[in-house]
Parts: sequence; structure tokens; C-alpha cells
Amino acid sequence: MKKALSGLLFVFCVAIASAVWGQTPPDVLVRTTVDDVLAVLKQNKDRRVLQDIAEKKVLPHFDFRSMTQLAMGKSWRDATPAQQKTLENEFRSLLVRTYTAALADAANVDRKVEVKPVNLKPGEDYTTVRTVVTEPGRPPLSIDYRMTLTDKDWKVTDIVAENASLVISYRGTFNTEIRRSGVDGLIKVLADKNKQGS
Repeated sequence: MKKALSGLLFVFCVAIASAVWGQTPPDVLVRTTVDDVLAVLKQNKDRRVLQDIAEKKVLPHFDFRSMTQLAMGKSWRDATPAQQKTLENEFRSLLVRTYTAALADAANVDRKVEVKPVNLKPGEDYTTVRTVVTEPGRPPLSIDYRMTLTDKDWKVTDIVAENASLVISYRGTFNTEIRRSGVDGLIKVLADKNKQGS
């Protein structure tokens, strides 16, 4: 799962840099931005630079509230609005660190990305962008991006690598911690992890 996660994060970071999702079909956008971002990755290996790339060009295209809600499952309804916002912020910080690490790994690997065509019908506000990642010495990796159109912008709500959902992979851990020490306990665990990684 760790290798799959690294691969899927790489593809997503490459796919949506400098994007205006609501104006360009997702598959066309992926194809036209891959070369530009690969060039950036080859020149910048400093983690602070990579984190800046993730913060400014990638993460604005995530729907973190929906992702956190999906990861929490039924427990989301038990959290207060203040707890929900804190969970969203902590989950976002966790993913920022994960993406930055994936970008750093990608800077030293010769990966290629094949983007499958997407046939969007008029009025559709949900789609899945399918991609295949290849790199020397490893089997191809299938990665899907589940996306929703909100306020004229496409937002990622989940990433699925080889049928493994990024969001759902957190649900078991989140719910175990909630059963052990409640929503505040989960917030503390996420905050502690983020502090350790800073």
C-alpha cells in the first residue's frame, strides 16, 4: 500500500499543478500538465520547495471536508462543528506532509503516466479519471481519481490505487481511535503526528 500511495500521490501532484479544473476536461488537463511538472521536479528537490508546490498548486483542488467526512464515516455526525473543522485541518496537514514526501520520491524516479480518456456528459458533476503509472523494474500501477464538480471547479474527493481507497484506508484507524478516546482523542493523535513531522 505504501508504494501504491507514493505512486498515486505522484500522479496526482503531476496532474493538477497550475490547474483550472472547471474550464478544462480533467483528462486533457492531466495530459497537458505532466511535462511541465516533471520539469519542475527535476530541478527542485528541496522539501520546502516541494511543500510550497503542494500547498499552492495541488492541494487547493482537494475537497478536504468531504475527504475527512468519508474517512470518519458515521463518526462524523458525532463531532461538533468545531471538532469537524479541526479534524479537517489536521487531516489536511497530514496529507500535505505525505504529498511532500511523495514529490521528493518522484523527483528521483523515471515515472511515466498514461491518462485514460474521460467522456463527460453535459451536466455531469462527478467523474473518475483513470491513469496508469509505469516505472522501470515495477509492474504498472492503476490509479483512479474520484472527482466532483463544485462551484465550477473539479475537486478530488478520493484517490484509489489498485482498488484501495486512500480515504477509506484511514477510516479503520480513525474509528479505532474514536472508540478508544473519542473525537478529541483522534484530534490529538493527528495533531501529535503533524507536530512530529514538522
